[in-house]
Amino acid sequence: MYRAHMTVRIFALFSLVALAIAAHSQTPAQPYAPDPNKVLRYAFEIAETSFDPIRISDVYSNIVNGGMFDTPLRFDPLARPLKLMPNTTTALPEISADYTTFTFRLKPGIYFAPHEVFGGKKRELIAEDYVYSMKRILDPALSATQLGELEDSVIGAKEAITEARKTGRFNYDKPIEGLKALDRYTFQIRLEKPKPIFIYVFTDCRVSCALAREVVERYGMDVGSHPVGTGPYRLVNWRRSSFMGFEANPNFREEYYDASPEPDDAAGQAILAKMKGKRLPQIHRFEVAVIEERQPRWLSFLSNEFDLIWILPEDFATVALPNKQLAPNLKKLGMQYEITPALDIRFLYFNMDDPQVGGYTPEKIALRRAISLGYKADDEINIVLKGMAIPAFNPYSPGVAGYDPNFRSSMGEYNPTRAKALLDMYGYIDRDGDGYREMPDGSPFVLKTNSTPIDRDKQIDEVWKRSMDAIGIKMDVRKAKWPDLLKESNAGKLMVWFLGGSATSPDANTWLQTFYGPNEGFKGNRSRFKNKEYDALFERAETMPDSPERTKIYQQMTRILATYAPQRVNAHRLLADAWYPYVVGFRRPLVQGQNWWMFADIDVPLMKQYEAKR
Repeated sequence: MYRAHMTVRIFALFSLVALAIAAHSQTPAQPYAPDPNKVLRYAFEIAETSFDPIRISDVYSNIVNGGMFDTPLRFDPLARPLKLMPNTTTALPEISADYTTFTFRLKPGIYFAPHEVFGGKKRELIAEDYVYSMKRILDPALSATQLGELEDSVIGAKEAITEARKTGRFNYDKPIEGLKALDRYTFQIRLEKPKPIFIYVFTDCRVSCALAREVVERYGMDVGSHPVGTGPYRLVNWRRSSFMGFEANPNFREEYYDASPEPDDAAGQAILAKMKGKRLPQIHRFEVAVIEERQPRWLSFLSNEFDLIWILPEDFATVALPNKQLAPNLKKLGMQYEITPALDIRFLYFNMDDPQVGGYTPEKIALRRAISLGYKADDEINIVLKGMAIPAFNPYSPGVAGYDPNFRSSMGEYNPTRAKALLDMYGYIDRDGDGYREMPDGSPFVLKTNSTPIDRDKQIDEVWKRSMDAIGIKMDVRKAKWPDLLKESNAGKLMVWFLGGSATSPDANTWLQTFYGPNEGFKGNRSRFKNKEYDALFERAETMPDSPERTKIYQQMTRILATYAPQRVNAHRLLADAWYPYVVGFRRPLVQGQNWWMFADIDVPLMKQYEAKR
């Protein structure tokens, strides 16, 4: 027995030594990298504003930042309605029964993209990175666009901001009671009061994408030109406001495609069948051009210079999608398409601090309501958007929690007869016979609107001009680039501005918070609307989960907005995307600012067939 046992042990020992020698002699396994032939090209209509997540407010910048940085949570790429998933966390967070404490546990082994600041070593993502990055939102020097998400909610946030304003410096090393790393991989957020919808900020890169402190300190205020994140892609080429090239992050974690489309979602199930189990990301490189004008963008797609058209320009909707079906010539090319009812809204806001259109007195309310009643939004929908939209009557879109199809306000009503009667009643009349009305005191009145130089905005300007001429309002349009208008809007310098707003969460709060008084200016309340009753209702609703009772509060808030008219709501878009058949797995995120690159693929042999035809 003894000899037999010795033989087994000696054999086992020699086997282990042999395995060790063999393992040592083998070439080390190469890190995962997508096929370099997989390159996807498309275009944005608006230029990026920054690669610092907390400094941006536009969808396009959020998309690219979401490709380079990581939020703790994300939305399932195929689930409709939307479903939360872990991203850098091991699971969804632990949430206290009263919705005041959110505890996140990170997956070990997630690394930032290579950068010289890390001294040639792989830098692991830790809980403190999320704490530090969210503290940056509270730093008054940075004017973070989403300050309102944390300032009034996180325990200790207000005190930290107050101290920074007094001392002129934010103390990043001082603990904040409601924002802590509990250990290397666990962080916790504690709130002043219950806030069920707070969970959604952890999908929004502007609030919860992780940056490495050493990178921020290396570049300071210019960190927005030097993005370094843990996401699937990294920036490798950049011509400001013109072109961005992104390649797969060689340090990206091991992750595989999974999603949960509904059983009756045929398109989603087809994508899942092709993508399930694939190592992510599959595409090696994304090339994003910035082309503001619609015709060049469309023609570049038709000539196969782009693989995907992100939002089919409305001018070509009737040609490409007659009766919302793919045109025969595009079908022959094998094109794929999808029309998505967007969680968005198109609107015009009034600056409530403006001396002419702002204010809360009856004559100022009458002026704003008359302008709103005089705008023929149907012309915008039918002429400019070519029917790719539906009328808006509330300040939030169908498809979000809190939306009731049986409720509609007067915020999107068109009634030029009533508009003229209101203007007459409050003394806005034409005294000099030039066809345009003056202020009640006889001084000139000009509605000073703002828009970008692109063709679509020119058409919208014309719809507004015709509508205002019809009720006797003189209108002057000032043209400027989007980033310049954004800065002026943040500072409260625009009288009115025509905008679109996309959901950052599947809840009506995503828009209703933009009228909350403390959020004025760069925090989202561009109209600078202030109303104590509205603010009290907003604060109450935030403490409640989705319910019929909360929906009624949302409707009360909407009625207040309809009364004071800080905004004219126009339309909710139907967004059409089209792509060549070798693009696999594409589906527009319902929350547009979410990055989708990691979930797409390229059929290389099929792509080469199309390349041969160019």
